[in-house]
Parts: sequence; C-alpha cells; structure tokens
Amino acid sequence: MSGVRELRLAVTASDYDEALRFYRDVLGLSEREAYSSENGRVTILEAGRATLEIIEPKHADYIDEVEVGRRVAGHIRVAFEVDDSAATTRELEQAGAEVIAEPTRTPWNSLNARLAAPAGLQLTLFTELGE
Repeated sequence: MSGVRELRLAVTASDYDEALRFYRDVLGLSEREAYSSENGRVTILEAGRATLEIIEPKHADYIDEVEVGRRVAGHIRVAFEVDDSAATTRELEQAGAEVIAEPTRTPWNSLNARLAAPAGLQLTLFTELGE
C-alpha cells in the first residue's frame, strides 16, 4: 500500500467569490493552484498540516459543550490552528463570519472559538496555550 500523501477537504461554495475572499484573503490560506474553464472555477488553498480527526458522537457532544455550551456542529467541522484565536475571530467576524462562541479556554489547554463561515462551514479556531 502506498499510503495517503495529502488530505484535501473539497467544499462546494454557492458564493465562490465570497468563500475565496474569506478563506484566502481574510483567513490567509495561500493559493497553491487555481483553474478556470467553461465548466467553472476551482482554487486550491494551502492550510498547513492536515489531519483527520475521527470523533465518537458522545465526545463531539462534549467538545461542543466545552466550546459553545450546547451541541451545534454537524458531522463535519473544520478546525484551524492559528497564532491568536481571539484576534482571528475578530478579523473573521468583520469579514462576515458569525461568531457562535467567543474564544474559550478548554480543558485540553487551548483557546477555542467557534464560527459559522462562508460555504456553510462551521469553524473552530484554536490556539495552543502550552504547559
């Protein structure tokens, strides 16, 4: 078996231009490739290291309780590690995201915020706080 070389989250955005502006220009994901044809457009954005987090429903309930205070996420939520989750939350809010929950210190020692963002994605922004 050759193994997986890259995790790519493919999101269909009804407002392509708004989603591209938000994730590339505001959140700061760098553009790796972009293609355009009579069949539409696609842009591939770099998001640093990728992981796939598999969560049992009971634990997903717990994560939502810690970060938001109630169950709000669907079966997919996108999490971005950022240098300053509080400042990034403000930037993304000004760019059109809805803040679901302000940055909260978690039992796993990170500062996590939850937002509803373009393309129908729910985001967790997290900053690791260290020891």
